[in-house]
Amino acid sequence: MSGLAHEFGPSLLVAALAAPLVVLAVFLIPRLRGFARAITPFAAAPALAAAVLAIGGAPFGAELPTLRMSLWLDQPGGLLLLAAGLVWLIASLFALRDGQGAPNADRFAVCWLLTMAGSFGVFIAADLLSFYFVYALVSIPAYYLVAHDEEPASLRAGAVNIAFALLGEAVLLIAFVMLAAGEPQGGVQIRDVVAVSVASSWSDAAVALIILGFGMKIALVPMHGWMPLTYSAAPIPAAAVLSGAAVKAGVIGLIRFLPFGAAFPGWGEALTWIGFISAFYGVAIGLTQRDPKAMLAYSSISQMGVIAAAFGLALMNAAPGAATEVAFYAANHVLVKAALFLTAGAVMGLGGRARTLALIVAALLGLSLAGLPFTGGSLAKLALKDLFGDGPAGVASQLSAAATTALMLTFVMRLARSPIESAAPSPSRSGSWAALAVVGLLLPWLLYASIGNPSEALAPSKLIDAIWPMLIGAALAAGSWAIGDRLPRIPAGDMVVAEEAAFRASLSLGAAFERADRDVRQWPAAGLALLAIALALVAAGWTSR
Repeated sequence: MSGLAHEFGPSLLVAALAAPLVVLAVFLIPRLRGFARAITPFAAAPALAAAVLAIGGAPFGAELPTLRMSLWLDQPGGLLLLAAGLVWLIASLFALRDGQGAPNADRFAVCWLLTMAGSFGVFIAADLLSFYFVYALVSIPAYYLVAHDEEPASLRAGAVNIAFALLGEAVLLIAFVMLAAGEPQGGVQIRDVVAVSVASSWSDAAVALIILGFGMKIALVPMHGWMPLTYSAAPIPAAAVLSGAAVKAGVIGLIRFLPFGAAFPGWGEALTWIGFISAFYGVAIGLTQRDPKAMLAYSSISQMGVIAAAFGLALMNAAPGAATEVAFYAANHVLVKAALFLTAGAVMGLGGRARTLALIVAALLGLSLAGLPFTGGSLAKLALKDLFGDGPAGVASQLSAAATTALMLTFVMRLARSPIESAAPSPSRSGSWAALAVVGLLLPWLLYASIGNPSEALAPSKLIDAIWPMLIGAALAAGSWAIGDRLPRIPAGDMVVAEEAAFRASLSLGAAFERADRDVRQWPAAGLALLAIALALVAAGWTSR
């Protein structure tokens, strides 16, 4: 495999980034748009091939001096790229075909391909400039994947999403400038600037900005409000790729830019705390939601919190090998969460036995996130077992699994009560959700062999560790369902909604100040003079005491 990676790897990296852009160029020719839609899924093929080589062999790279770009792929990036490529391939099977002829369908297709290119690019970019470019390509075109129908709710969600994205990119730009300034040779290779940043006088500031910038992308609390709004408003295929693949741009960013080779106890502890707070906050607010898509969004906030906590522990203890373990956990989340969105869309268009079968699949996928034995989630949990340990962090991770169980069981019950749409899902949509569900449940068993022994997850002690949190979670789900509508109705986006309300209230204060200013300016000059004299006399009397 190493020989193949050396021979074919560089070409595959270039093709992985270029393939979606080539399909886009074909799509821009009006008479070839139908053909471009048909070949869009195949744009993921080079990325998948490159990922397989990176997972099974040594890292490899490619230089594009004309474009001043450097590409590089290692095992952590390969795991995430493989999962992202599969999601984009399967979701593309029906996303563009089903949307053909709908309003703004061509614009949606263009933004779909641009976002795909950025989503692949973040896993293979090796220098600061290339990474920043493809990172922006993940976020900015995604606006029209959310606001495609131009309904007020979609436009609002898209605006909030792009605002957080641009703010995060501004923060990261400052961090990248600091990293580049600390490289004595003036290089911009990510590995080089991160390596020398440890000894820099502003290393703490750079780490803080990296956590802040990428923390917005993975929706850590309190920077999470965009995610529920976005996933609730986006169409099912867009929500699948955004929640599964695009948000992992933040995960690979933390893998690439956090200096895990050196210990940063302060920032590591802070990131661990923020991660676990996000993990439990996402579940707590998710349980109050009525919309299944919003519940999946809050589940993502919770799962990103677990990933952030793992990164924090690795940063505290200088554990560079943890990048691969966290990448495997994140890759499992890519597949499962995208499959959950597609399955939720399928359930809403099915009835009878087909609906029951889809609900069973949804339950298996959801509980996989909590570590259900014999699913890929049990391996994801095993991958982080040593990192969390048996201390407080280990207990918190087990309680997080119980909370995830409660949220996912409640999600399935909400989904079961959702109304059936008038139109049954198309064959391409039905095939897509079924294929991605199978991949999400089974592929992690093949991938885990590259980092560990999958049979360890079947040991009795590991099965017990997986089962008892799920029993607690099932009890919590039963209690939550019994309370039912008595739970508070917290709107999707929670903090963003509160901030919007505060902003609207501030507008009324502005009008009040304007009225006061207008009234004061209408006073006669004599009145103002008498007021000034009175204030002067009061001041004089006070100072003479």
